[in-house]
Amino acid sequence: MAIFKGAGVAIVTPMQEDGTVNYEQFARLVEFQVENGTDAIIVCGTTGEASTLTHEEHLEVIRYCVEQVAGRVPVIAGTGSNCTQTAVYLSTEAEKYGVDGLLLVSPYYNKATQKGLYAHFKAVADAVKVPILLYNVPSRTGCNILPETVVRLCREVENIVGVKEASGNISQIAHLAAIGQGCVDIYSGNDDQIVPLMALGGLGVISVLSNVAPAQTHAICQKFLEGDVEGSRREQLRALELCDALFSEVNPIPVKKALNLMGMEAGPARMPLTPMEETNVRKLEAAMRTYGIL
Repeated sequence: MAIFKGAGVAIVTPMQEDGTVNYEQFARLVEFQVENGTDAIIVCGTTGEASTLTHEEHLEVIRYCVEQVAGRVPVIAGTGSNCTQTAVYLSTEAEKYGVDGLLLVSPYYNKATQKGLYAHFKAVADAVKVPILLYNVPSRTGCNILPETVVRLCREVENIVGVKEASGNISQIAHLAAIGQGCVDIYSGNDDQIVPLMALGGLGVISVLSNVAPAQTHAICQKFLEGDVEGSRREQLRALELCDALFSEVNPIPVKKALNLMGMEAGPARMPLTPMEETNVRKLEAAMRTYGIL
């Protein structure tokens, strides 16, 4: 059974101006998501700035999220690392907090072979019992998890159940769907490709857009799942300008700015991420107004 179907938000980690985690505002963001129909919350992923959280902060944010959500929707924790031992540690700790699943990014910088990727993910999966989604985002990691490796892991490792596919390569995703023959739960990792990926058998999206437009992102997925493909397509196309603006600089700089513009107090991103360029802020504001969220 899939961990979730529909729109899961890759939720930001709000910060105080001094750079510490703003837990009070994090609770508000969780409530905003749940109240607006988000189907799952993915905490401490790329958008959640996991790479600049200490291990203690990382685990505390996961624990706090599980507590705040209180079982209303699934919580999936990002616990990947380029160090297998660290990924095992974060994953086993997150499991103790009651997460519904884990999201494991491919080891970044190391650029493991496909054999190495298999061994890495299997080692983490063998240390826990909760279901696991792989996260393929080669533009950030320098490492592409090939479809054959994804399928092998899903077939041979009981609790590896699917993948967040953010390669942007529709041909690769189509090949994955073809050879997987239903054994891989596929989620879009790109907000501008939700409908194309669902047309290939995907179950939904793990979304940046959903931070600022949870009801609308949910609608894209729900309409498709209910058979209203034309309605889903319209919602997807209407969101494209905003999707583009949300990635006009490296994620999560623009989405945090967008939340701040909405009065949602996401705060700054941690260094080495820096404030958004004014030209891109104007582009983002215009897209948000056109979309009707500002």
